[in-house]
Amino acid sequence: MPPVPTRVTPHRTRATTPGATARPAPTSPPTTLARHALRRGRALTPGLALCAAATLASLGAAHVLPGVSPLVVAIALGVVLANTTGAPAAAGPGLAVAARRLLRVGVVLLGLRLALADVAALGAPLLAVVVVVVAGGVLGTLALGRALRVPSHLAVLVACGFSICGAAAVAAAAGVTDPDDEAEQDTVTAVALVVVFGTLMIGLVPLLAPLLGLRDARAGAWAGASVHEVAQVVAVGGALGGAALTAAVVVKLARVLLLAPVVAALALHRRRAVRAADGPTTTGRRPPVVPLFVAGFLAMVVVRSTVPLPDGLLAAAGTAQTALLTAAMFALGCGVRFAALRAVGLRPVVLAALSTAWVAGLAAVGVLLAT
Repeated sequence: MPPVPTRVTPHRTRATTPGATARPAPTSPPTTLARHALRRGRALTPGLALCAAATLASLGAAHVLPGVSPLVVAIALGVVLANTTGAPAAAGPGLAVAARRLLRVGVVLLGLRLALADVAALGAPLLAVVVVVVAGGVLGTLALGRALRVPSHLAVLVACGFSICGAAAVAAAAGVTDPDDEAEQDTVTAVALVVVFGTLMIGLVPLLAPLLGLRDARAGAWAGASVHEVAQVVAVGGALGGAALTAAVVVKLARVLLLAPVVAALALHRRRAVRAADGPTTTGRRPPVVPLFVAGFLAMVVVRSTVPLPDGLLAAAGTAQTALLTAAMFALGCGVRFAALRAVGLRPVVLAALSTAWVAGLAAVGVLLAT
């Protein structure tokens, strides 16, 4: 019986023409994302590494020099670098991320420092003082800005920074009033003014408090209601001594809590402005009523107020928050150039001085009446 022939299927090969180049196999989406992430990481590394080095130096300086805020040291380092050799061009992307993203994460973690029970323990009179200081400070600073003919956007940032919680409030306000960073110089200017005038308050408040008849907890309440940054308030409270530090921090954190409603009001105002400019069918970008990082801040406040968190976790979160805000301050300082500040003129500086005096005056009268 003859053998049955076996059917052989020929191996098919892709035909190529002489000189033709074989097409590469298509890249899978995960591979594309991984490569993009790698390129992004390489672009951010120089700037983030520079921020990390500046943060370590600032934290070290604050440890060696008690009462000195690492945020102040960091922005000073950034300003010096910007106006001498300048930051390396390769550091630009990383510095931009630090000035925006890291600062917002720091604001979120700031919520873990605030327990609603501590704020409620201040009592109705002091809580009313806090509301009057924030609302009156914002509205009064805006009125002063119009009188001085300071650009409205810069005036808004100064009003929020000086009335609520310094650089964090400036960043939060800028996030809804300038979502595309088209007026980044206003943000840098407002942060620089917060640092300068808040630092001046560290020396002035302990000198002026006894002259106003404010001592111990009352002096601390005045510091918390009038000084710009949380770190600056801690420095003032430590200088005042006694019960002043606790009162200063709690009153200050009560002001921080009002960041959310103020930012929401700014977002609503901008949404109305965009709608009025472009019509009801506009597709332009409108800010959310409550930005994501402000919602995160509120969520952390709720967690801190309702969940018994270990002291070690709170301490770690506090350290991370300080480090993130310090890195952000260095990055913002790298954007402060004296030539640009000279171009802004003297009026924002005058506005900052008057706003500082206005907020401090409101706080002093309120504390004297409430306590």
